[in-house]
Amino acid sequence: MINQVGQIMLYVNDQDGAVNFWTEKAGFSVISDENNGQGMRWIEIAPTKEAETSIILHNKELVAKMQPELNLGTPSLMFFTENLDKLYNDLASKNVTVGEIVNMPSGRVFNFADNENNYFAVMEKSK
Repeated sequence: MINQVGQIMLYVNDQDGAVNFWTEKAGFSVISDENNGQGMRWIEIAPTKEAETSIILHNKELVAKMQPELNLGTPSLMFFTENLDKLYNDLASKNVTVGEIVNMPSGRVFNFADNENNYFAVMEKSK
């Protein structure tokens, strides 16, 4: 039985640029940076080292050549934060494209774009 989402695969055009975005602008940490010695590199990032779910940054072009049947589209991810206003202002001050804060029945939400114009959402959710 599945009991947890372990890793989310995110296929990007520029792995180093994606690492810079997620670490320098979104506050994630690099958990591991692996290379199989044959050009296949994958970088594991997460909001904290203790996070139960992490994101793996893969080279989109290389994966497309190896597995042309794979859907390389950006997953629709919803992140949670305990302080939406602080995160919103922090991302905006780092020149990250952010959408308006919207009140939804489940809480306040905004979206933001990474350096490749992939959009992600953030919802305010307290522990």
